[in-house]
Amino acid sequence: MNGSVIKAGVIHPGQMGVAIAAALASVGHTASWASQGRSDETVNRAEQSNLVDLLTLEALCNDSDFIFSICPPDQAPSVAQQVADLGFNGTFVDCNAVAPATTDLVSNIVTQQSGTFVDGGIIGPPAVKSGTTRLYLSGKSATAVAELFIDSVVDARVLGSSSGAASALKMAYAGWTKGSAALLMTQFALAQQQKVESALLEEWELSQPGLTTRLDSGCSSMAPKAWRFTGEMHEIAKALEDAGLSRYWFDGAADVYECLSDLKNKPDIQRKEVIDALLKTMNDGSA
Repeated sequence: MNGSVIKAGVIHPGQMGVAIAAALASVGHTASWASQGRSDETVNRAEQSNLVDLLTLEALCNDSDFIFSICPPDQAPSVAQQVADLGFNGTFVDCNAVAPATTDLVSNIVTQQSGTFVDGGIIGPPAVKSGTTRLYLSGKSATAVAELFIDSVVDARVLGSSSGAASALKMAYAGWTKGSAALLMTQFALAQQQKVESALLEEWELSQPGLTTRLDSGCSSMAPKAWRFTGEMHEIAKALEDAGLSRYWFDGAADVYECLSDLKNKPDIQRKEVIDALLKTMNDGSA
């Protein structure tokens, strides 16, 4: 364990939240959460990871030195407001995939209630081993947060004292990884709708080797999580617009992931099911 033991609260422990909590616990810190109003799936996940259940958000705020917010992007401001309304005056680490402007909004909510704000951006899968997952941090207390993860499987990196830098990096990175996956699925859907998918696959093998594998990987890995990515695409669009760049592809990418939301957490999903779902939803006019 590095340094003094701290009490960390995690809102809400999805797969990534549990991984962050487990990393903190692995180096001796206390990792807690609040089960009130959460789903059975979340309860089971938290129990399996031995998180301390403080039952209510109020108790979590009262007992925590640090709170890590890891939730769908569109919920980030409301989660911060709930925590602020409960009088939390510790360090609030927003680890959500949001635009820098949204980060500024969350920061204002937190600091108006005497809390300390740190901007965070997670890149990589839920960490189970070293070298896979980076937590980028920015803000005046970013170094203090990074030090909590020393000797853990999470590689915490400080980008500086300017709040918003970590979110900006996350937007730039996820815009390519998730945006390009949505684009690739869309282009194959066009080929399938026009009945030239076999010819496209053959051409890819000639001129773009590896693209078919990337398509299939994107379908199997992105589609079950598409319900989480719709809001993230809107945040990327906002970040681009605020930077004077075009936002429109990412509004379209949000539509793509919205079309796939019914595939939530579905295991062993294959290309055909994903492309069929995309075409069906678009043709039904529901996206």
